[in-house]
Amino acid sequence: MLLAKIITHLESIAHPIFQESYDNCGLLVGNRNMEVTGILVALDSIEAIVDEAIEKKCNLIVAHHPIVFSGLKKINGNSYVERVLIKAIKNDIAIYAIHTNLDHVLSGVNSKICEKIGIQNYKILAPKKGLLRKLVTYCPKQHTAAVRKSLWEAGAGEIGNYFEVSFSAEGIGTFKGNENSNPVFGVKGELIEESEDRLEIIYSVNKETAILSALFKSHPYEEVGYELIPIANSWQDVGSGMIGNLNTPIPLNDFLQTLKVAMNTAVIRYTPIAGKMIAKVAVCGGAGSFLVQDALSAGADILISADFKYHQFFDGEGEMVIADIGHFESEQFTIDLLADLLKQKLPTFAILKTGINTNPITYLT
Repeated sequence: MLLAKIITHLESIAHPIFQESYDNCGLLVGNRNMEVTGILVALDSIEAIVDEAIEKKCNLIVAHHPIVFSGLKKINGNSYVERVLIKAIKNDIAIYAIHTNLDHVLSGVNSKICEKIGIQNYKILAPKKGLLRKLVTYCPKQHTAAVRKSLWEAGAGEIGNYFEVSFSAEGIGTFKGNENSNPVFGVKGELIEESEDRLEIIYSVNKETAILSALFKSHPYEEVGYELIPIANSWQDVGSGMIGNLNTPIPLNDFLQTLKVAMNTAVIRYTPIAGKMIAKVAVCGGAGSFLVQDALSAGADILISADFKYHQFFDGEGEMVIADIGHFESEQFTIDLLADLLKQKLPTFAILKTGINTNPITYLT
């Protein structure tokens, strides 16, 4: 199996364009055209994981956290990051990271947390902006249906639970071709008036290449007139955190006990609220303190995440419980998630889950 095919599958689930600006997702080590013989899935691609990959004869590591977040000025083995890169390159092991882009999709890290703790009817807590655009093109009326259908098939016109969404309006297009033109209608050198439809379709930016390809293939004109317009709307299918409901509201202490077991965590740091019942739950794998106001505005009874600082625990305003379950603990089941996502495409391929606990924190209980 070529690495490029595996990358295409992963990016069809969580496109790199969905990552945060500080992140470094994608292929970090390796050649897209290399032949993959086995995949090791892990949360962190530290040295011990590379050693495990060597031992288990896996030449691809798919990790949640990137081993490289920013540029390196030297690679001489003085840090654990440099040692990982040297060892991976020496042993022809590729490393692919799928981090905040996997955090941000409906079938990603946060949906796995919701599944583990029994949250129902969950949705994105803080949808991202800047990921939607509108394509406007002008088609001769007899070709509009075919062009529109091709754009739908390429992934345009999807809004929430609705598909094949578009808008069209009639008008008159004019054009005059020069001596090198080859117009579909009329004669070059003469002004042509043609009955056209203005066709408008919304799409997500990760599908832009496929959608433009479909437009150029299906449109009859020699020169296709089109516009790409950025849209400020949030996209409800991509964003940070998730929020949903429990089947039955339960007291805070009972919920925390259930959470502790479900997320396999030794310690939960939380803000106690006397008599609090938990019904609406917000979650965010990893560091989610930036979502406190979003969770409050959405009416969450509790926000479950990690890496809260002391003063941030006050931000719940005595209305919402803030529960810090630990960074590793909140994301540990991402290993299962990634293995399952890979097996959907590669059911007979060697996909192994790491047996190493990469949590850098130990709790004294």
